[in-house]
Amino acid sequence: MIKGNRLKKTEKKRWAIAFAAAASFVLGACNVNSKDSDGPSTIRLDYAHYNPTSLVLHQFGWVEEEFEEEGIEIEWVFSQGSNRSLEFLNSNSVDFGSTAGAAALISASNGAPIQSVYVFSQPEWTALVTTPDSSVQSIEDLPGSRIAATLGTDPYIFLLRALDREGIDINDVEIISQQHSDGAQSLINGHVDAWAGLDPIMARLEVEHEGQLFYREAGFNTYGFLNVRNAFAENHPDYVERIIELYEEAREWIVENPDEAIDLLVEETGLTPEIAEIQYERNDFSQPVPGNEHHEGLIEAGLLLQKSGEIDETIDIEELVKDLINAEFAEKIVN
Repeated sequence: MIKGNRLKKTEKKRWAIAFAAAASFVLGACNVNSKDSDGPSTIRLDYAHYNPTSLVLHQFGWVEEEFEEEGIEIEWVFSQGSNRSLEFLNSNSVDFGSTAGAAALISASNGAPIQSVYVFSQPEWTALVTTPDSSVQSIEDLPGSRIAATLGTDPYIFLLRALDREGIDINDVEIISQQHSDGAQSLINGHVDAWAGLDPIMARLEVEHEGQLFYREAGFNTYGFLNVRNAFAENHPDYVERIIELYEEAREWIVENPDEAIDLLVEETGLTPEIAEIQYERNDFSQPVPGNEHHEGLIEAGLLLQKSGEIDETIDIEELVKDLINAEFAEKIVN
């Protein structure tokens, strides 16, 4: 098993916990109330193959170690895609969930009580994929075709943006709603002509089935966001910061240990090293704090989603994005 080293930071954490406990005692004696005077009994997080940073935390036990002395239980839930993560968030099954930015935007437009507080990566994790035996070999071949996509996720939104840019009416294609892995298998079996892919499954198709990424546009990928339920953020803001700090440790570990990060991806997913390396290289971990580029990217995606009917046309997209993205937590943590 791959090991992560955070000994020095752990010692700092222990001092911080001790200080916080002493401060809490003093404040309690003075009858001063604090939202975090009673921390959560459990913190629930998702982990996902499309979120390498979450795999580091899930593998190394840093979250459990962080909150062990406070007696806080840690629960992990596996997310197959952004749609599943959002289902978990909306049903109060997790406190923190990993999604693509545009998927979170759709969910927020439907009233989901969430906020996007951290960018775990800027990926090129989706493209339109075909196989050598398919009738679709280029974007011009899409009219009249069957395309597998997971509704409400970045690959689906990528498909909408690709069709819009190329002037192809959405009614001229048949979109087959399937989970990512099922869509890939449908492409392999010839049940669909193309697939709106997602790594690492997309990388596996390239290596094992001669999959071709026939339409790529890195700018159509809307970032990987860590989201938190509003209620958790309001009741336990200090714990949101501490989770983000753990995410930062994991991000820094990935950047400093690329070979080990690929090995970890292999261990967690069962991928071959070649496939894991392809996925790793399609992620940029350099901009963890939500900023103007993230706002602008989601606004552009949101306007298209209104055009396609995915978001109500009466909603103010700029205000929706402003309410969804909350950079204040990350700004306190990231140097």
